[in-house]
Amino acid sequence: MRHSFRLVSFTLLAFLAPKAVIQAQNAQLPGAKPERLDLSVDGVARMALVAAPPAAKAARTPVVFAFHGHYGSAANAARDYGMERAWPEAITVYMQGLNTPGRFIDPEGKHTGWQMQPGGQGDRDLKFFDAMLARLKQDYQVDEKRVHAFGHSGGGYFTYLLWATRGDVLAGVAPMSSEAAENLPMLKPKPVLLLAGKKDDRVKYEWVRKSMDALRKVNGCAAEGSPWAEHCTLFPSASGTPVVEFVHPGGHEVPAGAIAAIARFFKEHPSISP
Repeated sequence: MRHSFRLVSFTLLAFLAPKAVIQAQNAQLPGAKPERLDLSVDGVARMALVAAPPAAKAARTPVVFAFHGHYGSAANAARDYGMERAWPEAITVYMQGLNTPGRFIDPEGKHTGWQMQPGGQGDRDLKFFDAMLARLKQDYQVDEKRVHAFGHSGGGYFTYLLWATRGDVLAGVAPMSSEAAENLPMLKPKPVLLLAGKKDDRVKYEWVRKSMDALRKVNGCAAEGSPWAEHCTLFPSASGTPVVEFVHPGGHEVPAGAIAAIARFFKEHPSISP
């Protein structure tokens, strides 16, 4: 699948140490510091924060795309998620949304968010994702079979959209506090961790529950699940596309343990189907 885009300035630290030295250094790091990366996509300035381990210059490296919620920012996501600390061996990309009408809030689009349907906002965010992935492949040894995505709230809805439209490049996804909604009919089996809060007053638990039930069918999962981690139930699939349901007692937030659970899930499902 090819998509047109134009890229401009890119500034990031380069590490030229031998591979063995890089791996030794990386093993001692709690996680690379996110660095700013600027792109122009269809003439629009876009930005992300990229936390890349030094080894990514020399060795094939998994990638995790992380998406903030409505009103959020890449900086806030980097601070609150900290995926590079949970999985320091991966490249973590915190992408920055643009002002966008929200699904339930901010109908005038005065605050940052993401498109939620194919064709929305001129597909600017899908093009941004394509451009970012192409840039990473140019500058790092990206493991193309180990690209993952997750997001919270509006970022979770965009994660569903990526699953629906870019599923051929994603090994696994983890939408949090969001529902499949209109994208459900386009989803094909894929390992997925789904997170919901029982007291969520924005994206109601019963809405997310419907997506969970539907996606277990999409993925061909067993009817009975088993404990996988705190608040988590694993529903295995004979086709290798399990569903983990992370149901916590809180509201519309990223609860403690969520990022660690997502990192573990992505590591346990390390490769997109050939």
